[in-house]
Order: sequence, then structure tokens, then C-alpha cells
Amino acid sequence: MNLNSSSKTAFKKARTIAPLYTGGPVAITRDGLWLVTCVGEQAVLTDLESGAEICRFSGDTESITALCTSPSGKHLMIFTASMALRMYELPTSATQITKPVSPIRVVARAHDAPVYVCKTDPTSTYLASGASDGTVKVWDIVRGFPTHVLRGHGGVVSAIAWSYPRAVELEVRKMRLFTASVDTRIRVWDLTQGAEQARVGKQVKPEAVLEGHVSVPRGLDVSENGRWLVSGGRDQVVLVWDMAEKSVKKSGKGKAKEAWPVLANTITALERVEAVGILGNEVEIGESSSRPQHLCFFTAGEKGLVRIWDGKTGHVIRAFGEEQHVTPGDEEAQGQILDAFFVSSTSSIVSVHADQNILFYTLPDGAIQRQLIGFNDEITDVALLGSVQPSEHVALATNSPLIRIYSTESFDARLLAGHRDIVLSLATSSSGRILASGAKDNSARLWAQQNNNEAGWACVAICEGHAESVGAVVFEREDVPRFLFTGSQDRTIKVWDLSGVPGEVPASTPVRCKSVSTTRAHEKDINALDSSPGGSLLVSGSQDKTAKIWTVSRPSGMLKLLGTCKGHKRGVWSVRFARGTRTLATGSGDRTVRLWRLDDFSCLKVFEGHANSVLRVDWLGGDEVHGQVVSASADGLVKVWDSGTEECVATLDGHDDKVWALTVSRDNKTIVSGAADSVVTFWEDCSEELDATRETARAELVLKEQDFLNYVALQDYKRAIEVALSLGHPGRLLQLFKGLNGESGVTGSADVDEVLRTLTSEDLVRLLRYIRDWNTRASSAAVAQRVLHAIMKHRQAEDIARAFENADTADDKDDLRELVEGLIPYTERHLARMERLVQESYVVDYVLREMDDGLVDDDDEIMDVDLVHNGQLSVDVRA
Repeated sequence: MNLNSSSKTAFKKARTIAPLYTGGPVAITRDGLWLVTCVGEQAVLTDLESGAEICRFSGDTESITALCTSPSGKHLMIFTASMALRMYELPTSATQITKPVSPIRVVARAHDAPVYVCKTDPTSTYLASGASDGTVKVWDIVRGFPTHVLRGHGGVVSAIAWSYPRAVELEVRKMRLFTASVDTRIRVWDLTQGAEQARVGKQVKPEAVLEGHVSVPRGLDVSENGRWLVSGGRDQVVLVWDMAEKSVKKSGKGKAKEAWPVLANTITALERVEAVGILGNEVEIGESSSRPQHLCFFTAGEKGLVRIWDGKTGHVIRAFGEEQHVTPGDEEAQGQILDAFFVSSTSSIVSVHADQNILFYTLPDGAIQRQLIGFNDEITDVALLGSVQPSEHVALATNSPLIRIYSTESFDARLLAGHRDIVLSLATSSSGRILASGAKDNSARLWAQQNNNEAGWACVAICEGHAESVGAVVFEREDVPRFLFTGSQDRTIKVWDLSGVPGEVPASTPVRCKSVSTTRAHEKDINALDSSPGGSLLVSGSQDKTAKIWTVSRPSGMLKLLGTCKGHKRGVWSVRFARGTRTLATGSGDRTVRLWRLDDFSCLKVFEGHANSVLRVDWLGGDEVHGQVVSASADGLVKVWDSGTEECVATLDGHDDKVWALTVSRDNKTIVSGAADSVVTFWEDCSEELDATRETARAELVLKEQDFLNYVALQDYKRAIEVALSLGHPGRLLQLFKGLNGESGVTGSADVDEVLRTLTSEDLVRLLRYIRDWNTRASSAAVAQRVLHAIMKHRQAEDIARAFENADTADDKDDLRELVEGLIPYTERHLARMERLVQESYVVDYVLREMDDGLVDDDDEIMDVDLVHNGQLSVDVRA
């Protein structure tokens, strides 16, 4: 296959944007570097610095109900719907692990009911878990058994908090556990005293029962010094408890009763609180803070806000995020916060939202440091953005009105809100600084980056006028585009004047673009548009099976039909001009990619190979002679075609569903594909690396082959055999063993016998595999048996078995039983054949002797018959 020297024939999967969080519990390590989330029935560990997946933890096919990490960062504890407790060791580095991590301990039935909350103590020694039957268990993490069983709650345990403050002077250091449940009560357990009670057989009783909430408490936290307890619930109230004070209350009979702890403050949150957390004294909140606050804590809940409170005054100091307007009864609002954590090492608050987004707010300013999008749903289009680098950001259109903007370095994401219905198509300007989007709300929008701020994307213009969904958008291919072209299901193409659109996000509202022309272009829906280099031509693809080429008049923007490309048997899903010459590529539902000549609109070439509709096409390179075409299909494959030979030079398999989105970077080194499986894959060109690797391997092969011949000539059998094994050349080894005609040793050479005795485990296993293959043929069976006999004579059976256990490469890890089972049948067959030849030789010998006795006299010639070892008959005639 004659491919151009610049052809790209190999691509590697560099990175992927895959589902990160699909719902369920979330945990973050104490240092704030790693995040544990749930994807389906598996737990996924993600490196927050790079956004890359480190590993996945094997599950038991049941959904995860609760999980947590130890403060030391060594262990991960997971509870599943099967009521099992699974303990894992966390990796020690961020190096990706491809195989699922197995648990170090599994407690098959840790509780008699599902567990929904769990948490480890500050020393990473104990784990507390609360079940839906009101039972709380404390586990020894290292030994894996429960040390305490705490009963008393009247329903599902909803929150857990630990307290283990440092001892002051001679005070005894106490470890306390705080638990809350749907019975609205908070119980305080002294685990030190509880251990003594359990030792003598007494039931462990709570040290105190706190009443104050009228609905289920969802958040509990204790200050580091153990002085303050903060509880927040779905009754829209936050209670602050003073653990150092006691009060005296009179009972109904007039007797005095001591109450502990004391309710210090009641704060109305005006929302259902799902999480609370106390901030450290060293954290300063707000620009006006010049000294540490007396008591600061945060709350998060149904309105999607993270609020910072002054625990003494009950006032809100700061609020982070955008408030969600929740209607009464809408308990499943997508923006509400389900959980939140304070990470002291990074001075940030992490909030987990119901729409599967995870936000990281920095203190004290509350800026969004990072946003992780858990699940993108079906990806319908993708576009690369960036003016400095070829692809600083990637924009995704998913089955949502929100546009996702990802940083290609860290996969930090932002959501662009503006469309009222699902976004269908995306396009970028030639400069890469402006993004256009078309949606089902019959409009197109333009987005720009605010002062080159990575997170500052906003809408700068709106194009409204279509009667139906806008399924295709494209800019005029100029450095400063004057027109935006939109195609719709109303079968028209509109040309929009961009002269008044600012290049950056303005302070005012978005401008309204004017349509300079409207053309009824097709008989059915318009699926795709593209502008030629220079912007003089426009092509449209439609469900009416045609692609039409239009000339664009300047400066009026009027469209005039230049020609129609007919030949596809089904609708045209994608159209793309070549970057160098007047050539057009189209992809259709008839499973083909076609190249068209724009001079006479005739079909140049047809690429066939996809098993389903071709949904996207793009170009790698310039023209139909030296360029390459990339196509994406509903069969889940991306193919690269050589436009000169019409051959598929690479097939990229990285998706499990329809590949709706495809684009190529401006430097032609990266292909980005997005599919209905919610995965975006970055394919990087590695053709030069692969060619260099192949050339290096070829040079090494030539040198090793020459070394082998030299060693054989010098009778250095040890190195010759090692080289042949490293080359993977069983034929050369066979010829070497056949050429041994000496009388010493089992193989005919004592030196070869010594080599077989000292072979490494990997080489020994590989040689035994070769022997198994040689033994299947009669022509090489004798050599195979001789070498096998030498190995069995000079090496113990235990040594051979150990060699299989210590084999390094995957190919050498064949089961020893399988190898023996492959040797025995052919060995028995060869033995039976030799025995049959020996028996037949006796018959020949008998016949010859009878002929000798009856036909010749004693003085005549006598025929002697000798039987050689290989079953060949030798007749010696003597006088």
C-alpha cells in the first residue's frame, strides 16, 4: 500500500472524558487530591489534579449505599445493598491501574439492614456505620470485627460524627460518637466507657440524647477541640450545642435535673439542610475578616447554595453558588446539594449536586476553583476552542440545554446556560475564540471568552428566526467571520450578519443578530453545513439524500445554488470541504463516504467499510491526493481513509454506541470523537512514533539474527539458543537441534545439555511451548522428544512447575496442565507408530530369512538384515 509519507496510520487513545459520577455517595481524601465517586455499581478513584481516572474498585454487582475514606488515606470502606462491608487499600501513587482493585477484607453481612452513612474516626482506627434499622456498629478497621453495637435509634441512621479532642492537663481523653436518625434525636456515645460496659456484659447506653429537631437531622459536625456540636436538618434549622456547659432543669415533680450539653443557638436556614461542617479557626471568611471567627460553619441544601455562618450571631457571612428556585413539592430539584465537605488542606468546600455535578469553592472568596461534571448523557456534537494552543478547551453538546466547556489539560468544566431546549450542533470560528450553538429552541447563540478568562464564557449574541430546530451551524471560514450560517428542520438556510457582535463578553445583554438572507434549500431536514476556505462557498447536507453547493455573495450574504451532488441512497448526515482544494466529502445513512469534484459535481470516490450510518466526516490534511478522510459511524467506530488509495488505514475502536460527534484539531494531530455512550475520546497521532519503534525493532532483529549465525558458527550454543528464544524463532532453534550430530550428552552435545539445565524460567517455558508444537509433526517429533528428554533429565519437575509460576510475559503464562495435555497425545501416537514399524520389521526379517533358507545354498550369497534405529531397513549382501 503506497501511502504518502505524511499519512497518519496509527492513533493512540490519549485521554477520555468518561462518566465520573452517576449518583450515590461521594468521598474525598483528607489531602484533597483524590476523589471517590460511584459510577453504576463500581467505585472510581480520580486524581483531581489531572482529572484522570486512577483505578476502579471491584464490586459485588449491588449498588453502593455508603462509602468513606480513612483520614490517613490508606483505606476505602464501602457498604453495598447486599449489606456487605468491603475494605480496600488505596493506591500509593496516581499511576493508572487497569484492573479493578480487589478488597482486602469482605464482611458478608455487616448489618441486618442497608447502611446509608459511615465515617472513620480521626485516628483512622475505627469505622462507624449506621443502618436503616437504627443500629450503629463500630468496627476495628485493621482486624475487621465490630467493637461496639449501639442500639436505641427509632429509625434510619441519618448522620454520624466523631469527636476525639486532645486531653487538657490531667483530663482523660475521651472518644465520642454522635449519631442522628429519622426519630429526630441525636445521641452521644462515650465509646471509652461503652467498651467497659460491653466487657462486663452490659448494654451500651448513650451518654446524652439531644432533642431539638422536628425533622430528620442530615448533617453533624464537631469542632476539633470538642467544644461545639452543629446539627442541621430538613426542618430548615441549624442547632449549635455547647459541649462544655451544663444546665439544670426542673422536672414535672419539681426535682432538679442536670442537662448536658446545652443548646447555645438556634439558626433558621430557610432551606432543607443536607450537610453542615465546622470550619477551622485558622480559616478567614470574607474580605472584612481580620481575625479568626469565634465559630464558623457552612450549610448546604435544597437551594444549591453553600452558606458560611457565624455561629455566635447566626448571621450569614458569605454565600457561594447560584440559588435554585425550588417550587413546593419539587424535592428532586436538579441543582440542590446532596452533600458537602470541607477540605482543610486546600481550604475549599466541595459540594455534590443532584444534577451529578461536583463543585469546588475556594475560601475565602468563594470562587469556583474546579467543577466536575459527573455524567454527560448522549454527546451530539463537539468543538475545539482556543486561540493560543490548537485546543485549549473542548465544547460538548449533550442531551441537555447546557453546553459543557472542558479544559483539555485538567478536564475542569463549566456549564453555559442560555438555550431553553436541547443543543444540537456546535461550531467554532477560524480563530477558535467564538463558539456558535444551535438548539431545539429554534435559535442559535454565540459565545465568547471573557478577557481570555478560562472560566468566563458567556453569550454575546442571539440569532432567532427559524420556525423549527436549528440542527446545523457554521461560521464563514475567515479570521474575522462576517456571517454565521444556520440550517434548520424548517428546510431553510439563514445567513446572519456578525458585524455588531463583540469579540469578548460585554457588560450589557447579548446583541440580536439580523438575518441578511433566508433560502429554502432542501425538501427535508438540513443536517449539516460547511463553509469553504475563504468563505466563498457553502455546502448543505439534507435528509433528501443530496448535498448542495452554494455561492455566497458579498457583502449582501445572498446564496445562489451552484450545483447538487446526487448519489447517496439515504440522507446526508455530514458534509466537509477539503482544506486545500475544491473537494467535498460527505457521509450518509447508506454507510458510505463519498468524495465529490466541485468542478462538475461528480463523485470521485466511494469509501465503504462502515457497518452502519456514517454520521460525521472530517479531513486530515489537504486534498483528495495527499489528504485523509476521518469518518464516524453509528457502528461505534472511527475510520481513517487514504483519499488516494481509497483504503482504510486505521480503525479507532473506543466507543460502545453511535459516534455522533467528530472533529480534528487545527494541527491535524488529534481526533476528538464523542458518542452516545457519554464518552469523549482524544486520539493522538502516533504514526511517527510507531514507525520509529518499528525501525528500531527491525535494526535490532537484523543484529540479533547475525549474532545467532555467528554463535552457531562458533559453537557457542548457550548464546545461540538465548538469542533464538529472544527472537521468537522456533524454526532456527529446530535447525540448531537437528544439526547436533555429536555423541556426548542427551541432545548430542554436552554444551547444549548444560544450556537446557540453566535456562531462565521465561526461556524454559517458551522452549517447552516450541517443543509442544514440534511434537505435532512427524518430521520434527524426534528432535522434540530428544530435547524434551534432556530437559526432564536435567531439571526437576518442581523446577519446571516453578518456571510457569514465575513467567513474566502474558504469553508465557500458559497453564502447565494444558502444555502436558498437548504433549501426551502426540507422544503416544509417535510411540505407537514406532512400535508398529518395529513389528513390521520382524515380518520382513522373517520373510527374508525364509527366502534365504530355500533359495540359496550355504556357499551362495547370504543376505543379512539389519534394523536401524529409525525403522529403516538395511540389507547387506555378502558372498
